[in-house]
Amino acid sequence: MRDQLFINGRWTAGTGGTLPVCDPATGQIIHHVAAGGPEDVEAAVSAAAAAFPPWSRTSGAERAGFLDAIAEGLRAKAEELARLSSRINGKPLAEARVDLADSATTFAYYAGLARKLDDQRNAPVDLADPAFDATLRREPVGVAALITPWNFPLVTSAWKVAPALAAGCAVVLKPSEITAPLDLELGALAQEAGLPPGVLNILPGAGDSVGTPLCAHPKIAKISFTGSNAVGERVMAAAARGTKRVSLELGGKSAILVFADADLDHAAELAASGIFTNAGQMCSATGRLLVEASVMRPLLDRLTALARGLRLGPGLEPDTTMGPLTTRAQRDKVLSAIRQGVADGATIVTGGGVPADRAEGWFVEPTILTGAPFDSALWREEIFGPVLCVQPFADEEEAVRLANDSDFGLVATVVTGDDARAERVAAALEVGVVWIDCPQMVFVEASWGGWRRSGVGRELGPWGLAAFQEIKHVVRPRRV
Repeated sequence: MRDQLFINGRWTAGTGGTLPVCDPATGQIIHHVAAGGPEDVEAAVSAAAAAFPPWSRTSGAERAGFLDAIAEGLRAKAEELARLSSRINGKPLAEARVDLADSATTFAYYAGLARKLDDQRNAPVDLADPAFDATLRREPVGVAALITPWNFPLVTSAWKVAPALAAGCAVVLKPSEITAPLDLELGALAQEAGLPPGVLNILPGAGDSVGTPLCAHPKIAKISFTGSNAVGERVMAAAARGTKRVSLELGGKSAILVFADADLDHAAELAASGIFTNAGQMCSATGRLLVEASVMRPLLDRLTALARGLRLGPGLEPDTTMGPLTTRAQRDKVLSAIRQGVADGATIVTGGGVPADRAEGWFVEPTILTGAPFDSALWREEIFGPVLCVQPFADEEEAVRLANDSDFGLVATVVTGDDARAERVAAALEVGVVWIDCPQMVFVEASWGGWRRSGVGRELGPWGLAAFQEIKHVVRPRRV
């Protein structure tokens, strides 16, 4: 596992000491990674600022070559990196393999968009006044600070690094120190690809010593952050100083709506995957299940059986279907939320504690509760763990009202046998992504992001590229 910072094309020891990397299945420290400090932030931003002018002048085709090379490197090392991800994040190996495929696909996709940029330079703009001509230019915003979390290491980094480089930005990436060894592999792949020094810099470290000075640095033009709302608000405040561009992908408290005409076996599978994948550590987790009252009991029976049938264990064990929480602090937070939910009036259907055979490590049982008050933290706040709250609804109107009664608006799932109803409900839901009768399929070609407190801006697709571009129009008199 890599353990140094990547600055200006070189590996270097940080000035902030070291931070432990743990195996969440055992709770044991298995590695240490260098921690950056303010001096390292200064060095990385300076390197990026020096690299930006020549990098921004390269053609889209040139940038695409580097992105394709990184994508190929990820594919070549996919199994090795998936196993590393399972070990330091805790997720089952099958899920980690999906993550690695997603990361490689993202770099390849933005290589394709980068190539198209060459044909879009100086695009003509129709003007009402025939005496003038105008053209449109899309130009890179500048040096971008990218801050990513620990729940999907490398994936969220790819979602930011690939479009930023495709646009022509130079980058300082601050991955979570908890899973930093995986994200640091991007530095090695950049070296192998021959990426110019300074275009990509990677600085693990604590928020106060790296994140705060990075967001405050005057040479940073754009901040893209994925993480909690509490930290996201601080990032947004930092971006206000200097009027930095900002994108925020924050929390969610998403709903899955199941109607009586749905295939209940299918609905139970979708509800279980929507909350127990990655041990519920997903901003898109559908932690609120709204089910038509007439089928609530049979659906609960199916869900309970699925939850109890999950095999908890280390991610690298072949029969593991749900891993541990990634950190001790997150496990403790989830258990506290369950206890408070019960105190507020919720009833545990299954789970609710630490598995008897998994006292070692940071495991939490797959948990299902009913009867949480609609104003309780359990119902309204992001838990970020394998905790599902279930409530009945009487009709379609009530289902939509309860789903939209949230401070967040990231995603939703609709499960029904009525296509017309599915379309009506999807149109009425106030979220960024709606899945109808399918798992949480995330495609690089489509946008990712949400309404209200779920964030600002969009990632993926052409919108992810546009987030790192400025718009310039050039107007001149028409030559006769």
